[in-house]
Formats: sequence, structure tokens, C-alpha cells
Amino acid sequence: MNRTLRAHLALLAANLIYAASFTIAKQVTDGPIHPFGLVVLRASGAVTLFWLTSFLFVKEKAERKDIPRFALLAIVGVAINQLLFLKGLSLTSPISAAIMMITTPILVLIIAAIVLRERITALRVMGILVGFAGAIMLMLGKTHASGKTDNSFGDLFVFINALSWGTYLVLVKPLVKKYHTVTILKWVFLFGLIIVFPFGISEFREVNWHGMTQTDWFNTLFVVIGTTFVAYLLNTYALKELSPSVVSTYIYLQPLLAAAIALYAGSDHVDLLKACSALMIFAGVYIVSKPQKKVML
Repeated sequence: MNRTLRAHLALLAANLIYAASFTIAKQVTDGPIHPFGLVVLRASGAVTLFWLTSFLFVKEKAERKDIPRFALLAIVGVAINQLLFLKGLSLTSPISAAIMMITTPILVLIIAAIVLRERITALRVMGILVGFAGAIMLMLGKTHASGKTDNSFGDLFVFINALSWGTYLVLVKPLVKKYHTVTILKWVFLFGLIIVFPFGISEFREVNWHGMTQTDWFNTLFVVIGTTFVAYLLNTYALKELSPSVVSTYIYLQPLLAAAIALYAGSDHVDLLKACSALMIFAGVYIVSKPQKKVML
């Protein structure tokens, strides 16, 4: 099996995990552990697992000049990403959150254009506008909702999370060519834990560990080990062989898989608003991803 194929399989596995986490993580945040407390638990578990893996299998030191880069990645890839994702997921539905995450490829294009100074074609601008229109329609269509089940504030938080994740995919690319995946993630999550700790420690202390059921424990361990340790490992590994734009396109699978899992679990439903918003965002991503002519803006 060549390295490119392994990278694609890693991405497929990572996005299967992410798709399941929309339903599983929501069950955790609606139950025994509040969102910010779960972020502290995720970051603590990731730090333990990545540093232990590094100690046992990866004998590599990071250069001092790259430490600030790891800290920046921790801000966008752990702190903003995880705090807003889990908070947003607690306020909206699994399918709505998965739909909002489809905007990531569009956001990666914009971020890459800013960071790498690449020019954007007129057609891609149209794709960006169509995709954002779908995202805005999903948020504005639920402004009447004020409960914790499915409202526009949750969608907005997930959108900002998608923006931070897109930024992470672009900024981490130079480092994956230089360091082992575990080396990158052990530093990113160490700084990430330091940042999220003040935000989530009070909710973490409120957890009633003795009152958790077997299902609660399974769901929590899935989020900590599967979604955090394994999925981050697979995504960062894939970036060694593939571009950020290719990695971000695998997010197309998430709403389809997340919808199937949520419907099977009976935790969500599909309505006209979600379907139309998803179609618009998919259309925008399709336009953005097409090979472009040389007419530039």
C-alpha cells in the first residue's frame, strides 16, 4: 500500500469517527459533562496519550524556534476549535452542526489565499458566496429557537469552529514536513490544555463521576480517545502526503454519515431548511473545488 492511499484511508477513518461524534458528544454534553468540562477532559486525555506515545515510540525533540508555532496551533486547533464546537453542539442538533462543518473547504481556500497570498478566481468567489448563503440561511432560519435543541447560536459557534479548524489545517502543513505527527500533537495539546483549563475547570469539577452509566462512560471515552487522540493523529498524518484542501474535502462525508447515525439513534431529524442549506453549501464547495480558469480578481 503506497503512502498516498494510506493517507486517504486515514482521512476516511478520521471522518467516520467525527461523524459519530456529532451524536455521541451531544449525548455527553446533554448529560453528565457540560461542554467546557468535556474540553478539559479531552485535552487532558490527549496530552497524556500523546506524550506517553512520544516517550515510548517517538524520540524526537522540537526546535525552540517552533514552540510559538505550536502555541498558535493550540489556539486555533484546540482552544477555539474544541470550546466552540462542543458549546455549539450542545445548543444545536447533530445534523445542523455537521452541515455547518461543510463550510471548512471554503474557509480553507480563503485562509490559504490570505496566508499563502494566492489569488482567487471570480468563479470561486461565486462558490464562496453560495456556500456562505447556505450557512447563513441555516442560522437565520432558526432564530426563533431559544431552547438547547436546535438554535442559530449553536450553528454560529460551529461555524466559527470550522473557521478555526480550517486555519489549523493551513498553518500545520509546514510543520508536518518537519516533525513526526506525535511530536506536533503532543505540543499542540499541551499548550491547548493550558489555554482551555481556566474556561472548563469549574464545569469539570461539577461532574458526578459515580452517577455515570456504562453508556456515559463509553461515550466519554469515545470522545476523548477516538475523536481527540485517534482522529487528530489520522488527520495530521494525512497532511504529510496530502494538501490542506484535499484533507478538508473529506468533510463532505460528515453530514451524510452524521445524519445516518443521528437518524438511526433517533436523536435528530431532517427538515426542509437543513436539506436546502446543505445543498447550497455543497454547491458552493463544488464550485470552489473545481479546476479554475486563469481569470482572476
